[in-house]
Amino acid sequence: MNFIENIREGLRSIKANMLRSVLTALIVAIGITSLVGILTAIDGIEYSVNESLSSLGANSFDIYSKNNRNAAQDGVKEKVYPPVLLNEAQKFIDQFKVSSATVSLSASLTIIAEIKHASEKTSPRVNVMGANEEYIPIKGLNIEQGRNFSPFEIQNGAHVAIIGDELCRSLYGQSKNILNTVVSFKGMQFKVIGKLKEKGSLSENNFDNMMIIPIIVANQLASGAGLRYRLNVAVPDPNQMDYAMGEATGVMRKIRHDETGRENSFEIEKSESLAQEMESITNGLRIGGFGVGFITLLGASIALMNIMLVSVTERTREVGVRKALGATPLRIRQQFVIEAITVCVLGGIGGVLLGILIGNLISSAIGIDAFVVPWFWMFMGMVVCIVVGLISGYYPAHKASKLDPIESLRFE
Repeated sequence: MNFIENIREGLRSIKANMLRSVLTALIVAIGITSLVGILTAIDGIEYSVNESLSSLGANSFDIYSKNNRNAAQDGVKEKVYPPVLLNEAQKFIDQFKVSSATVSLSASLTIIAEIKHASEKTSPRVNVMGANEEYIPIKGLNIEQGRNFSPFEIQNGAHVAIIGDELCRSLYGQSKNILNTVVSFKGMQFKVIGKLKEKGSLSENNFDNMMIIPIIVANQLASGAGLRYRLNVAVPDPNQMDYAMGEATGVMRKIRHDETGRENSFEIEKSESLAQEMESITNGLRIGGFGVGFITLLGASIALMNIMLVSVTERTREVGVRKALGATPLRIRQQFVIEAITVCVLGGIGGVLLGILIGNLISSAIGIDAFVVPWFWMFMGMVVCIVVGLISGYYPAHKASKLDPIESLRFE
């Protein structure tokens, strides 16, 4: 009997004991379904999170003023660095020339603003943000009505504003006609040119209760108080992050006249802490999912081994006949191991397909639209099936190969 004949014999044996084989395959399929299904759902969540994070700064870095704490150590006072100024930030935007990178400039004017429209006014808890035209796309905000700022409006300090969803409801109620209307803040009137799509309260800022105005106008309204300007550089290709940060550091040091060998007079920070935190969470979920699948598959392997032992006992006479015809112990072992692996692979194929379907249904149920096909976990699932079949089938196969042919032929 050659290897191919062993495979055929395994399939014939499965067909002859169809109900038992189907139930065994189902046990394996349930284990693979739990393994692949949970891991597919986690991959779907991770895919959606990564897409969101890329728009929320995961592929970006910030440049901002150092925090001067006026601390002293061993009698030596910490050096105080001047804040990043508006003209320095604008020079950086003009001089930073990394391909495909975009730079937003923003500064929070106040978080306790009171905004008025006609006879309506808000409570004094609105966030007024000064920004340039790149702020909205870099922060992953979507404009539901109207448009973004134009470069002309930013450069010339036009009195225009984009408002958040919650602020819009506070001032306009259910009215849909908000574009080109006027709102006022600190006695200055602004024409509403856009409304942001609802973002939710889990974002880094409460964009829903925010009014965004051109950065120059915000600087004027600060009345010399000095704003904390923040540059946010977005890089489409994550592999260019280190290069872009190096270039940005060089450009900013030149603008700030930082001496060679001295530390930066500004802070530069990669915006990846949220991405790392989410990666840690998904890795934990993945380990948990793998554990659940492993326990289920362990039960399946024990059940399969028990069934294969019963099969060896039932086919003792058959083993005796094969040995009498010249089958070696190696061929007998191959026959039973291949039969076990075949049952596992058939169950594994069904389990992988069910796992992908169930995993994507779970992702869809929690609001994730992406359909994920986890090729790696599909491959791992099939490898696990083969390993389970090999481990579960080897002992019964070894037992069958050791049977005495004469005693086997006498077996009833």
